Amino acid sequence: MMRSVALVCGIIAILLGGLWLLQGLGIVRSRPFLCFADCAPIQGPSAMWAGVGAVTVAVGGICIASSCRRRASSPNSTQSGSK
Repeated sequence: MMRSVALVCGIIAILLGGLWLLQGLGIVRSRPFLCFADCAPIQGPSAMWAGVGAVTVAVGGICIASSCRRRASSPNSTQSGSK
């Protein structure tokens, strides 16, 4: 169950972080669509959002890698040759 949660969270983090990274680099531009305060769009690249996006992508990758890695101590893991 925890592996599934980590996998889903990792995928969401990579997608969201990738969007923030591309917006921070100035590759993707979009207008704000859900505003709670100041709704001014970001003008040009933003190093802060590019950094936040890169860190979020890295954390998502770590979540996915840890959820896909097989552990020898796991009761559900199967080893070839053992019966």
